[in-house]
Amino acid sequence: MTTKNQIAISVLATILAVAAPYALAQKTYDTGATDTEIKIGNTMPYSGPASAYGTIGRTEAAYFKMVNEQGGVNGRKINFISVDDSYSPPKTVEMARQLVEQDGVLFLFNTLGTASNSAIQKYMNTKKVPQLFVATGAAKWNDPQNFPWTMGYQPNYQTEATIFGKQIAQTRPNAKIGVLYQNDDFGKDYLKGLKEGLSDKAAKMIVAEVSYEVTDPTVDSQILQLQASGADVFVNVTTLKFAAMAIRKAYDVGWKPVQYLTDVSTSVSAVIMPAGPEKATGILSAIYGKDPTDPQWQNDGPMNEWRAFMKKYYPDGSLTDVNNVYAYGVARTLVQVLKQCGDNLTRENVMKQAANLKNFDNGTLLPGVLINTSPTDYAPIEAMQLEKFDGKQWVRFGEVIGR
Repeated sequence: MTTKNQIAISVLATILAVAAPYALAQKTYDTGATDTEIKIGNTMPYSGPASAYGTIGRTEAAYFKMVNEQGGVNGRKINFISVDDSYSPPKTVEMARQLVEQDGVLFLFNTLGTASNSAIQKYMNTKKVPQLFVATGAAKWNDPQNFPWTMGYQPNYQTEATIFGKQIAQTRPNAKIGVLYQNDDFGKDYLKGLKEGLSDKAAKMIVAEVSYEVTDPTVDSQILQLQASGADVFVNVTTLKFAAMAIRKAYDVGWKPVQYLTDVSTSVSAVIMPAGPEKATGILSAIYGKDPTDPQWQNDGPMNEWRAFMKKYYPDGSLTDVNNVYAYGVARTLVQVLKQCGDNLTRENVMKQAANLKNFDNGTLLPGVLINTSPTDYAPIEAMQLEKFDGKQWVRFGEVIGR
């Protein structure tokens, strides 16, 4: 019996020794991931009132093509399925369901629009599918306790608007402020942040709050209403097309307030040029990433890599559109998350790694701005710097402001 037991133990030990490496090398996947592929879903307004943002999706697709040509991520190719939702929340719901339930993506990435993402947030969290690095700055994307499957990327609108409010209160304490805002969470978050920045002066200083709908053909009547209010400071909380129209209309009717423009609409090619550079001169905004029109970045290593990438993989894309820099940066950040995932490509681990980014620099951020996340902090970027358009380009001033 002793001999038989010894033989049995020896055989078992041999089996365990042979099996151990395989156990250690075991790969774990959820729907959308295999030994050779990572399937990622995205919704983007390639048509509709915010179609100028479509360049973000095109840049991301081009970036993932480059990654695949270079061998993929941990040997796996990215299958990026990007669909048009026309900036329409009901369409976003339809497309998200299709991507999750029919296309079988591992997660959704950088879906654009505050209202659009709001429409699918509960669905994504109920399904426990990551809604990762959403392309909107609403404060509610940083709520890991109630929505652990949703994470933002850019500084939230309240943070930016608070910076504007403090700057106005300090430099123009007797200002009369008129606000044009999109009638959704994007605009309302901004208005809330502005009032927080102005503090107890808000009620006295804000003389007009005028909203618009994304289906409106123009914002001409809103600009006339703001002009009639006597406002000498104009806070422009609009998306690309409406930003250009508002800047142009204010100039054309002879209204010359000090203007503050949300950072999501500072693109030179998509907003400033259509409005007319001379009509945008003097506008103030805030920025957290490198502006491709800023001469400071002409010999910057990471920005030169971006230009080389654009010329090879997205030659039709504008080299003056900050949205293309944004898309490149957020795509690089996603690749970092996937690298950290290793062979554990479950949805749970994707969120775990996204919530474990430490001082990550994707090459597109301003000096002093780094990406940091944790299980209790889903706000990757929380610092910005003020800037002013001088008629040719945006010029930064002051210090990087963050918490």
